[in-house]
Amino acid sequence: MATEADTQTGLSTLCVHGGEQLDANGGIHTPLYNHSTFGFPSTEALLDVVEGRADGNLYTRYGLNPTIKSVERKLALLEGGEAALVFSSGMAAEAATILANCRNGDHIVCIGDVYGGTYELLESNLPNLDINTTFLLGSEIGRLDDAITDRTRIVFFETPTNPNMEVIDIAGAARVAKARGVLVVVDNTFASPVNQSPLKLGADIVVHSTTKYLGGHSDLTGGVVIAAKSLIDPIWPWRKNLGQMMAPEVAFLLARSLRTLVVRVRQQNANAQAVAEFLAGHPKVKKVNYPGLPNFAGHNVAAAQMAGFGGILSFVYDGDAQATAAAVDKLRYFTIAASLGGVESLVTQPITTTHHGMTPEERARRGIVDGMVRLSCGLEDAEDLIADLKQALS
Repeated sequence: MATEADTQTGLSTLCVHGGEQLDANGGIHTPLYNHSTFGFPSTEALLDVVEGRADGNLYTRYGLNPTIKSVERKLALLEGGEAALVFSSGMAAEAATILANCRNGDHIVCIGDVYGGTYELLESNLPNLDINTTFLLGSEIGRLDDAITDRTRIVFFETPTNPNMEVIDIAGAARVAKARGVLVVVDNTFASPVNQSPLKLGADIVVHSTTKYLGGHSDLTGGVVIAAKSLIDPIWPWRKNLGQMMAPEVAFLLARSLRTLVVRVRQQNANAQAVAEFLAGHPKVKKVNYPGLPNFAGHNVAAAQMAGFGGILSFVYDGDAQATAAAVDKLRYFTIAASLGGVESLVTQPITTTHHGMTPEERARRGIVDGMVRLSCGLEDAEDLIADLKQALS
């Protein structure tokens, strides 16, 4: 089985073997330990685990459960981090990371577009704790050094971003932030470890919604934080005391899904590239946002920092919100749904789902227009996806 020492092991091999261990009965993958608590042969053995002298299993809400620890080791290996913590959702992972690193009066800089829930957390919830955020557009990354203050603790961004697919220069942002002693937190959900390795590019912490590509089958909800152990340790008590633990059943499903991550994502990359190229030549499409298109604004940065351009794209339909919805309603292989990253293709209008709660003025500032459509390309035949779009847009 692959271990943390296997630094030269390929990503596909780590997806299958990383973090796995045979149980007493010889199961080839870590079993589902659906237990809330674990027993000990003696008080001394119990105290060794409670006080950190031994690595054992104690209580599932603490994360001391073999199914949970196994998938955390796998995830850490996939992102090249020392340690990982899984959570009940991606938002739980983000919130715990911020609360562990920010206090009353502290400051965050957020670059580019972010998921609507993340924006609400930063813009509406955290100010109640006197933790405030400066929002820079992706095009304003040159202002990052000026935006950082002596109370800035985190620079946060997604790349590619939701839903404009902006590509943020991870290494460039990390250089500026580290010169000012500020942590860089990157949401790698859209790219996945198959396409991008933020820690290797200078990020300090990586977060994912495991609901998306890591889970990949639209049948689980979860999140993960990956970083050096020194950065993970302060997050652990927040997860424990806020009750944000991923259930063992979900961790078991996640480990199953990760074993096919590479083959899934590479096919989704290919499908998205084919769909983007088709849409770029369609007369009813005003704009296509996809890093794999040579004329896309972020293509050169994406080509430098990504191994693949991802399975997500967005485009702007030549019509108002009602006309766009009518076109979306005609799709057959793209299901109307808010999520992404599954084996099935999904479609959504950001104004109706992910960014519905954002004010029209803020959406306009970010270019999230009424005619924007986001596609998550699944594992169907690309020819069928293109034919479906062709009939819906005609």
